[in-house]
Amino acid sequence: MRLLTTVGSKVMENAETKSTAASPRATAGMQAFLLAIVLAAPALRCLQHPYVTDNDIWWHLATGDWIRAHHAVPHVEIFSRGIAGSPWHAYSWLFELLVSFLFSALGLRGMVLLTAGLTVAIAAALFLMIHRIQPDFSVAAVLTFVAGFSMIHMETPRPWLFSILALVLEVDLLLRSRRDGKAARLLWLPVIFAVWANVHIQFLDGLVVLFLACVESIAGLRVESLRTKLRPAVLIPFSVATLLATLVNPYGWRLYQDAFALSTQSGVMSKIGELQAIPFRDAIDFSALGLLLVATVVLTSQGKLISLEAAWLGFAALVAFRSQRDVWVLAIMASVAIASVRFERKKETAPLPGWGGVVALGMAVLAMVAGFGLFDVSNAKLGQLQAKELPVHAVEFVEQSHLAGPLYNDFGWGGYLLWSLRQPVAIDGRAALYGDQRIDRSVSTWEGRPNWASDPQLQSAGMVVGPVNSPLTQLLRTDGRFRLGYEDKLAVVFVAVSKP
Repeated sequence: MRLLTTVGSKVMENAETKSTAASPRATAGMQAFLLAIVLAAPALRCLQHPYVTDNDIWWHLATGDWIRAHHAVPHVEIFSRGIAGSPWHAYSWLFELLVSFLFSALGLRGMVLLTAGLTVAIAAALFLMIHRIQPDFSVAAVLTFVAGFSMIHMETPRPWLFSILALVLEVDLLLRSRRDGKAARLLWLPVIFAVWANVHIQFLDGLVVLFLACVESIAGLRVESLRTKLRPAVLIPFSVATLLATLVNPYGWRLYQDAFALSTQSGVMSKIGELQAIPFRDAIDFSALGLLLVATVVLTSQGKLISLEAAWLGFAALVAFRSQRDVWVLAIMASVAIASVRFERKKETAPLPGWGGVVALGMAVLAMVAGFGLFDVSNAKLGQLQAKELPVHAVEFVEQSHLAGPLYNDFGWGGYLLWSLRQPVAIDGRAALYGDQRIDRSVSTWEGRPNWASDPQLQSAGMVVGPVNSPLTQLLRTDGRFRLGYEDKLAVVFVAVSKP
């Protein structure tokens, strides 16, 4: 645990020894400056390495465009030719609408702005929550930085960024009311969840966190060690109101059907990278593991293995080790446990005053805005980055040649193709919609397995767009049913010799 605080402690101690007569305002100013660095760091990472090649953001964007054009949310499938008309719920419709407006106004820069802005908000909310538990500023700042570092893989333009922010806000509200018994602030929970349920399906994680808090509150009536100031007679009605608030969405209770389908679709877990277990191949992954180990040691040393913090940490470890895209739950819950430690130091740093936090957040936002110019985050540069990983030039060829479908494509590029070509695709990143059987069929065909030629969607295709090095691409080069229309270092376009 000492390793976690070394950097922050040294910085603060060195700042203090430069002037033993430093005023409290000067110390707070230094703290605000250091916190601004912690808050701005994630955003500057996003700007230095802008991520505009995410495969799934494009079907989100296409959905948002459709909602704006039709002034309604879709209830049936509208983008896939194989399952057109089947039931489909755009459960992230509010996020998709926001992305559509941002892209229309700012282009690719809008996606980067969304990602960078949300990372600043998450870092600020995380620090505020941690600092309320841990009064030592340097410890809170370093813990915020480490937790943020462990979530770097999540810094993409996805709705899960809203889930991260919402969970931090929820946990902060619960912990504060648990400490002082003031339940009025829990009125924010239904508001948060009403928005959350329209932005991202992982509001269910927040409901589990709330359920565990209710269990502690009830158990505390009989178990002294679990006693909390948040009584069941207060927490349970708020929890029921929060649950009802999640039904304030265009699909009502059917959102829970979608969530069940997602959680029980085991076949895609081994095929989609973000759904697989943490690979532990870089420092980011090991930082999450480190947070878990330190949090476990802290809870053990404090005799809190049976506590709400331990229950939250156990739930977080379960979801994070099952799927690496849920590592953010682990980072948040581990931070809560670690922040409860009180350190014996020669001179503790004072808590950051309220005005210092506002100043730090303002400086972080200014740093983010300046970063757009510093790192030349222009639409032209972002477009070049996009073309290195997405079939941008292949799409240009299709449009210039006025090629019509039906289109056959792979799972990864489906979202970009349905948005850029405005044609129905064979498959895209909405795994729960397609199901294991259709995904397996697509993977089998693109891997060139013995039954590849019998794929009904390939047989009926008017053109094929796919990666240049895929096994199917090599097979189609000698297939008389298709001719090569376009090829570059990234993608190929095959055109059916005679349209089916």
